[in-house]
Order: sequence, then C-alpha cells, then structure tokens
Amino acid sequence: MGHRGRRFAVALAAGGVLLAGCTGGGTDDGGGGGRGNREAATDRSDGGQVAPPPGGTSRAPDGARRDTGDEAEGDAPPAADLRSTFALDVDTASYGYAKRTVAEGGLPRPDTVRAEEFVNSFRPGYEQPEGDGFAVSADGARTGPTADGHAERGDKDGDWSLLRIGLTTRAEREDAAERRAPAALTFVVDVSGSMAEPGRLDLVRASLRTAVGQLRDTDSVALVAFSDEARTVLPMTRLGDDGGRGTVRDALDGLRTEDSTNLAAGMRTGYAEAVEGLRKGATNRVVLLSDALANTGGTAPDAILDQVAAHRADHGITLFGVGVGSDYGDALMERLTNRGDGHTTYVSSRTEARRVFVEELPRNIGLRARDAKAQVTFDPDTVVEQRLVGYDDRRVADEDFRDDRVDGGEIGPGHTVTALYAVRLREGGEGDVATAAVRWLDPDSRAPREETRRIGTDALDGALWESASPRLRTAAAAAYFAEALRGGAGDLPGAPPLRRLAGYARDAAADSGDSAVAELAATIRRADALGAPEGGDGPYGDDPHGDGTYDRPPHGGGLPR
Repeated sequence: MGHRGRRFAVALAAGGVLLAGCTGGGTDDGGGGGRGNREAATDRSDGGQVAPPPGGTSRAPDGARRDTGDEAEGDAPPAADLRSTFALDVDTASYGYAKRTVAEGGLPRPDTVRAEEFVNSFRPGYEQPEGDGFAVSADGARTGPTADGHAERGDKDGDWSLLRIGLTTRAEREDAAERRAPAALTFVVDVSGSMAEPGRLDLVRASLRTAVGQLRDTDSVALVAFSDEARTVLPMTRLGDDGGRGTVRDALDGLRTEDSTNLAAGMRTGYAEAVEGLRKGATNRVVLLSDALANTGGTAPDAILDQVAAHRADHGITLFGVGVGSDYGDALMERLTNRGDGHTTYVSSRTEARRVFVEELPRNIGLRARDAKAQVTFDPDTVVEQRLVGYDDRRVADEDFRDDRVDGGEIGPGHTVTALYAVRLREGGEGDVATAAVRWLDPDSRAPREETRRIGTDALDGALWESASPRLRTAAAAAYFAEALRGGAGDLPGAPPLRRLAGYARDAAADSGDSAVAELAATIRRADALGAPEGGDGPYGDDPHGDGTYDRPPHGGGLPR
C-alpha cells in the first residue's frame, strides 16, 4: 500500500464463478416489485439501429451524444440522454480487492473501484426464468428526505430515486455437472517471486488440487507455469484416464516461485497449449491465476490483449481471471478478461477460493448467453434525467444494441447482473418510467433473442432506507460505498456519510440474515475509521500539484467525511 508523499493519479472516471460474479439463488425478499407488463422473449435477427432516444438526441457510433433537434444556437440546451446501453458484466474482483485492502488498513486506488462489481458481489434475490433465457426484474425507492426530515447529500429536494434492474439466468440443477458438455481447461499459473507472499501461490495450489476432484472424468486439464519464462508443466490430460487426477495434483505440488513476471509469455504458452488440446463440442477455457504485475518480457498491455482477442475469435477460447495478492494488477486483469470474453474475480482466503473453485466451478462451466447487452429507454414524460452507476468500460453505442457483431458479455447459469440507475422524475409524473431490454445470442445456435419489461412509477414508491427491501438497500449501500472510495464525485445523489451508511448496511444484513452483507457493513466502518483530511476538491483533500494527483495519507487511507 502507499505511504505519505507517494503520488498517484485519481482516475474517477475509469472504468464468477468461472463465468460470473454473483450466482443468484432463486427468490427471497429481494426484488420483483413494480414489474409492470412483461413481454415474452422473441427471436430477433434485425441488425438495424435503434430509434433516437427521447428528447431529440442520438448516439454516434463512438457513443458521443449528438443533438438531432432544430434548436438554434443559444436556445435551450439539448435534452438529457434518456437511453442507456451496456454490455453485461458479472465481474466481482474490484470489491474483493477493496475489501482486502481495507482489512489491511488502507484504501484501494480510486481507479480500481468499479461500482457495478461492488453491487454484483451480493445476492440480489431476483426470480429466475423458467427457460434458458433471462428474467428481467425491477424495483426502486426514493433517495430523498427520510420521515424525520433528514436529507442526504445531493438530494435535499427529494426528486431523485434509485432504480434497480436485475437480469437473471436459470441456475443449473444439482446434477448439472453430469449432464453438461465436457470442459478443456488450461490453468496458467504465475510462479514469479511476488507469488511467494502467503495467500498467493500456496492458495492457488491448494485451490486447484481441490478443484481437480470436483471436475468430471470427461474433463481435461493442462497446466502452464510462468515466471521470467513460461513452460508447459502438464499437457492436456483427461482426468478419467488412468491416474489422471493424481498426475495433475503431482504437477501442482511441484510448482515453486521463481523470478520475474513475464505475463505475456505465460499467456502465449497458455493459449498455445489450449489450442493444442482444443476439444470440439467442449467448453475450452484458459484460467489465469496471477497478481497480474507484469514486469518483464512483453509488458505492454496491447500486445497481450491482442493475442487474447485473436484466440477468442479464431478458436472460441474464453478467459477467466483469478486475482490474488495484496499488490494486484487490477486494471490489466480487467482488460484481459474483457478482451477474452471472460470474467474476473479476486480471492484472498481459502473460504473464497473454495467458493470459486469447488462450489461454483463444476456447475458454471456452461453458458446461457453469448454477447449479452442491455438497453434501458426512459420515458421523457416521466423522467427528467438518468445516470447509470458504473459499467464505465462496458458502455455500448445505443445503435449497436441489435448489432450482433458488437461484443457483449458471456453469461453462465444462475448468474445475475444488476444495473442501478439514479433517476430524477418529473413532478407529478405517473405511468411508465422505462423499458428494459436484454439481447443475447443462444450459445449453441447463435440465434439472437430478446426479453423486455416495462417499468412503472409504482416501482419507485417508498423511501430507500425506511421501506425498501433488504436486497435493494444492500445494492444501494454497495454502490454508495464505491462512490465514496472513488472520491464521492460520481453519479449517485443522496449519498450518506460513511458512518450512517455502515448502519444502513448493518440493518440490511440483520433483515436478510446475509453474512456477506454484515461483512460489507464492517468494511464500510473500517474505511470510515481510516479518516481523511477535511476540505479540498479531491478525495484526499486539496490537490497540491494542480494536476489531479494527490499525496496519499498514511497507510494508503483517507475518505471524504
């Protein structure tokens, strides 16, 4: 972690599980309220552009807003953009890394904080669909003054609400591992010197040894290790072959830390091994386990990213990233998995590793959807403006929603994606608030499908912290916490001080009985206890250099109070 005097750039706008972050567990007290009229999923093959969003604006191919009205220069400013389009993302690494950093007495760099990954780290309580597509849920609440008249920052007039839109796929049955297609997994393990820290290579070794016992006899595993160079430790080996599991475990036991981190060599060798062991009709995947701190060989990210994208396009090999270590190359791992049509998570304990590699890996090798994208169109008669929280590096031009050549997210069984919007309603507005749509390709036939839901103003009834469901309050607490870690200058009105936010999270944990939410409350309390200088324009007080960089407080800590 950083020390006093260490300067770092504050990137406020910067931007599982084998396929996802949060695996939805059926229904509970969470979110189906205010659903409105549901429209059945339909097969769609039209690749045309969407209509311009309400209010006379449209999105250019680069995502920039362009006025399409006839206002003369000097007239009223263009209407707000009331359409939002993004690729689905179920990563959770950002929250996992932040939680570890806070527990060790520091704060994560703002540019490693992605609000959607905080929100997607908790069970949302959405209903699952009956078929293989998506269920679309919606609920919300007002963020304005509470019953005792207290108003949080940024919403003293009470005209903002939070709208939570949930997208869910059906979970696999308990016997799914016996019915799914076989898997060919290439584990690419970082054995550089930095992996000698407790909780890195030792955790990886133990986790993979256990995971080998959970996979099927028809599955295959290869093992690549990299340090200053990369080597194939074990070529693709069928686990059901004579002594197959024992051979893999022996190879894992032989892994030892060495020298530098040549991540490019590791990825190059790993993908070469995956191509060599490619199995038709199987799930072919590279699993990278690393702190992603590349420091030798081809360290330029573009070279590594290009080879990942090429193997995905040419061979259909996807990438799953597992981050470890107190110093962690979050940005590189995130870019790698985005380019490889995969996902990333972060583990810092044996409990988390068991969840990823033992409880979820065997059931989540398959896919429910390819290139999944969401689009939410708000009604100008009821909505003044909207702000999507997070998904900064997953935004898609509005007209590309139905362009199936544009990359989306890969979603597995029982996975959930939450989109949280800050919505400012017109005074007295009633009726539809928005229409939420999700579009994806069937993983087998590649036929496009869509599911839509209309959302009414009744979905936003009630006060957030007083009457909303525990699951909605948890999502809000996670999002507000992420905004605070990013410096508090984001897109979410009604932000409570951290001390009060910790109490809201604690109440949600008590109402839901969810230990993960109790851990969130404790993490917020610890972050608040780290303290911060008062005043100034930036997240850590004044900007002494005038260039958007700040001198970090002791232990890497400090939040606006």
